[in-house]
Amino acid sequence: MEVMTPLIENPGGVGQEEENSEEDQDPELLPVRHYELGNSHQGITFTQALIHLLKGNIGTGLLGLPLAVRNAGVIVGPLCLVLMGVVCVHCMHILVNCSHHLCERLKRPPLGYSDTVAFSMEHSSYQCFRKSARFGRHLVNFFLVLTQLGFCSAYFVFLAENIKQVAPVPLPTMVPSEPWALDLRLYMLFFLPFLILLVFMKDLKNMAVLSLLANVCMAVSVIIIFQYITTDFGDLHRLPLTSPLGKFPFFFGTAIFAFEGIGVVLPLENQMKEPKRFPTALNIGMGITIVLYVVLATLGYLHFGDDIKGSITLNLPHNAWTNQMVKILYSFGVFVSFAIQFFVPAEIMIPPVQARLRKSWRAPCEMILRGLLVCLTFSFAVLIPRLDLVISLVGAVSSSALALVFPPLVELITFSDRPLKPAMLVKDLVIAVVGFIGFLAGTYVTLAEIVSPEEPPEVIREAAQNLTVNII
Repeated sequence: MEVMTPLIENPGGVGQEEENSEEDQDPELLPVRHYELGNSHQGITFTQALIHLLKGNIGTGLLGLPLAVRNAGVIVGPLCLVLMGVVCVHCMHILVNCSHHLCERLKRPPLGYSDTVAFSMEHSSYQCFRKSARFGRHLVNFFLVLTQLGFCSAYFVFLAENIKQVAPVPLPTMVPSEPWALDLRLYMLFFLPFLILLVFMKDLKNMAVLSLLANVCMAVSVIIIFQYITTDFGDLHRLPLTSPLGKFPFFFGTAIFAFEGIGVVLPLENQMKEPKRFPTALNIGMGITIVLYVVLATLGYLHFGDDIKGSITLNLPHNAWTNQMVKILYSFGVFVSFAIQFFVPAEIMIPPVQARLRKSWRAPCEMILRGLLVCLTFSFAVLIPRLDLVISLVGAVSSSALALVFPPLVELITFSDRPLKPAMLVKDLVIAVVGFIGFLAGTYVTLAEIVSPEEPPEVIREAAQNLTVNII
C-alpha cells in the first residue's frame, strides 16, 4: 500500500485548538479547507486519485486471497469477499463524510484519520467522549503503527519465502544426497541491512522512480499469474462449497488484510483538485479492486485446490522462467513498498522522541530509531516465519479495527448532536460488532496456531468455532 505524507497529522491538534482560537477567528489566517481546493491550481486529478487508490489496495494481501477462499469455501469465500469489500467501501465513505462534517462545522483544515476521530470525540454531546478525545487520537495512531509495522513484517516473510524458491542455497551435510536447505530466517537476515539502508531515505519524493518501477513489476507479475491460473480450472466438485465455521476466522484475517487502503482515503480526498468527485473515484477504484480480488482468489483456489499456500506465487512451478520472474519482480515491488509502509510509523513515533533531544542529536537519533524499528519488524517475522499466519494476525488485530470498527463508531459520535435514524444506528452497530467479533476470533485462532503448530487443525478449528458461537 502506498501511504501518502498527509496521513500524518499534527500530534497536538486537539490540544492546540484553544491556543489557535484567535487565529481561527480571523478569516485571513484560516488555512485552506478541503472543500475549497476546487479553486486551487494545486492538488491531484481524478485519474491520479484513482491510480493511488488502486496502488493503495493492491499489494501482498492480493496474493494471499486464494488461501482465504480455501478457508471459507469455493462459494462462500467469493460471496463473503464481495460483501466485505462493499462494507469496507461504505466505511471509507463514512470516514470521508465525517471529515467533511467536522471541517465545515469547526472551520478546520483537512483532517486525517486520527484527527477525525479526535475532533469527533472532542465535540461530541457526551462528556465521556470529550474527555477521551486525546486517547482516541493515540488509539488510532497506535493501530496505524501496528498495521504498518505488521505489513513490514509480512514483507520480510514474503521476500524470504519467494527468494528462497528462486535461489535455494544447499548446505553440505554428512549425507551428500540430502543437503540442508538454508533456513528461511537466514534469508530474512540477508535482507535486513538492505531494508535498513532503504528506510534511511526519509523523503518519499526521492523514491518516485523506484516506486514507479515497483508498480510496473507488480502489475506485470499479476498479469503473468492470471495467464497461468486460467490454463486449468481443475474439477470444481473436488473443492468444498463451504468450510467449517472454525476456519472462517482465518478467512476474515486474510481478507481484511487485503482491504488495506482505508489509510489513504482521507489524504487522497484532501489532495484532490475537485474533492466533490472523490466519492466517484472511490467507488470506481474499489469496484475494480473488489473484482480483481474475487477473480484472482477464486481462480487461484480452483487451479491449485487445497495445496494453495500463503502467497499464490509460492505455488508457481519452478520449471518455467516466467514463474521465477514473477517471484523476482513481485519481490522487488514488495522490497520498495517496505519503505513506503515504513513511512507512517516513523513519522508518528520518531518526532516526539526527537523533540526531547538536543538539535545536534536529532539526526543520528532518527537514523538509530529507524534502524531499530526495522529490526523490530524483522524480529516479529523471525518469531512467526509463516506468511499466512502473519497476514491473518495483522489483519485480525489491527486492520479490522481501522477498517470496520472505528468508522461506524466515529459516525455515531460525530452526529450524536442530532437525532439518529434507527437504520443508521443499527447498521453502524452491526458493522462494529462484526468487526470486533472478527478481531477476537481471528486473533484467537491465529495465536493458537502460532503457539501450538503441532496441535491437530481439527482441535483449533473446534475451539475457534466454540469461541465464535459463544461471542455471537
